[in-house]
Amino acid sequence: MDLNLAGLLPEALLIDLPEIDAQHEEIFRRIESLKAACFGSGPVSFDDFASLLDYLEYHFASEERIATAVGVDFAGHATVHRDNLHALQKAFAEVRNGARDVHSFLRYAEYWFERHIAVEDRPFAASVKNCRAKSGDGPRPADSG
Repeated sequence: MDLNLAGLLPEALLIDLPEIDAQHEEIFRRIESLKAACFGSGPVSFDDFASLLDYLEYHFASEERIATAVGVDFAGHATVHRDNLHALQKAFAEVRNGARDVHSFLRYAEYWFERHIAVEDRPFAASVKNCRAKSGDGPRPADSG
């Protein structure tokens, strides 16, 4: 049976930064793929979990690059990324040493990621779009008056 993992990013979590939305989609795809593998009959590959964490690092660096390019203050968001990545790495270490099961880790990662997009990335995207509009490098936000 083939697993269709297309379109996993819920529309409510789109932030209207195409590069970041595509990366969010990829992270959801990786989480779903790991969940499917965990329910299979073979052993779970810790390499795939490590790859997810590596991709998160890449994703966080992409957000920082975008922020720097448009002049958005990213210090607070970078701290959130560091703290969250550290927490996920710690949870994965618990999986490796048998203190946490893979299903628990994946539930945690998925919940954390959805919350991170809604609470942290949505305001970040608004700041990026606002800076782009002010510099003439993108669509202007709708007038609020």
